This record gives sequence, C-alpha cells and structure tokens, in this order.
Amino acid sequence: MLWSMAHLPYRWQLYAGHRLGRLMLLLQPRRRHIAAINLALCFPQLSEQEHNALLRHHFESLGISLLETAMSWWMPDARLRPLAHIEGLEHLDHALARGHGVILLSAHFTTLEIGTHLLAMHARFHAMYRTHKNALFETVMKRAREARCEKAIASDDVRGMLQSLQQNIPVWYASDQNYGHKHSVFVPFFGVVAATNPAPVRLAKISGAPIVPFFIQRLSDAQGYRLVLLSALESIPGTSVENDMRHIHHLIEEQVRKAPEQYLWVHRRFKDRPPGETDVYHRA
Repeated sequence: MLWSMAHLPYRWQLYAGHRLGRLMLLLQPRRRHIAAINLALCFPQLSEQEHNALLRHHFESLGISLLETAMSWWMPDARLRPLAHIEGLEHLDHALARGHGVILLSAHFTTLEIGTHLLAMHARFHAMYRTHKNALFETVMKRAREARCEKAIASDDVRGMLQSLQQNIPVWYASDQNYGHKHSVFVPFFGVVAATNPAPVRLAKISGAPIVPFFIQRLSDAQGYRLVLLSALESIPGTSVENDMRHIHHLIEEQVRKAPEQYLWVHRRFKDRPPGETDVYHRA
C-alpha cells in the first residue's frame, strides 16, 4: 500500500497523509496521551484550546510522515529533487576539509526520512538508526536507507560510526530520545529535565569530528522541504558534557518552535526521571 501511494502526485500524498493522521488521532489513544503530556509540559503557556489544536496538527504531520517515508523509499529522485530547498551546504564542506569526518547533528522530526533522502542527493553521509522489532520492516528500512546514504549504522555500533568518521564521511546522528539511565545525563529540554544521550559530544571528543547541525522543515502549500545546515559548533566539545548537551537542546528547541507540530511528540521523551520524580505519563 505504501509503495502504491509513493507514486501518487505530491499534493495527493499530502492530503492522504493529513486524513490518515486524523484517523490515527482517533485510533491511537496511548500515543495521543503521550503527545498531549509532552505538549503540556513543553508549552505550558498555551491554552487548552491551543494545546488541542497543536495535538491535532501533530497527528496530521505524523500521517503525512508515513507517506513521506514511502516517498523517500520508492519515489524516483527526479520527482523528489525539486522539493528540496537546501541552505548552508558550504558549512558541511568546510567542516569536512578538516579531515576528521563530520557529525551531522539532527533531531527526531516527522520529516526525518524524507529529509535524509533529500540531503543524500547533495552530500555523501552515513546514518545512525535504531533497529526495528519487526523483521520485515527492519529489512525494508535498512535496504532503503543504504540505497541512498550508502551505510546505515545501528545506534549501538560505536565502532562503525568511528570508522566512518575516520574515512572523513559524515555520520547523521540524533540523540534527542530517551535511551534510559545508562550513559545518559539529565539536561533540561523545554525546561523539563530529560535523560539525554551525550553520544554526539563523546564521538566528537574521541574522533575530532566537528558537529554540524542539520534540520528539516516541511513547507506549507506543497512547496517541499527546507533543509538547513548550520555552521560547525566550535565550542563543542567543551569542558562539561552537560553544558554541551544544554547547548544542543537549545538549538533543537529553536528549530522545534519554528514548526512545533512537526516534532515527534508521540515519543516518551521524559520517560526516565531523576531519583525521586514520578512517571509523568502515568494514567490516573
């Protein structure tokens, strides 16, 4: 079904994804609950009506992301290329000139799949990913990603990431999800303390690779996607991993505020709590 929908006109895909998202909002109460909690924690200044509208728009964005995944896996590059509006590619080139590879720092937006595909049309890189429990989905996903970004590296394969960096190949990495207490540091995200994986900072310290932020935003009116690469974070790694991750979180927050509905709010970002704090997702 996804393969078939990947060949529809782009505006039809957006419309189908929008309607699919509305259906997901009704049929996925658990994910709806998680997203609602996250939005309430991260945007306490919004009214109940504004929260509900943002929640609805987020699920619409989720629905579109399923169609974008199909597009990124199976739509011909000739049809995808006009949708990419890329800025700051020179920052990646300048960072690669140092010869230590580059950590392409990103975040889990609903545009993740389509964004990495569009970037792969302009730059060579390897991508970190978390393996999927469904064997069929895992096989299709890994094959599709490696077809465009050459190599997909499991998130626990540190040696594989370092090998790519040593070959002066950029590695796409997003650490803005809850990976548990192990190896994590607690750093505020939208003012809420969150267990955070400091792997990008540690990889940068070990390899000498500069960190270049990379973000994607879906544009309105079927205009495509804005891909932005920022200049390398020269102050990272610094003297404190926690301070480095605060800086990274601040960058991510700035991007989220530009299109908050496009961030992945259905993930339990605040699942692991510091000692003494209760589960924020508990249902009464």
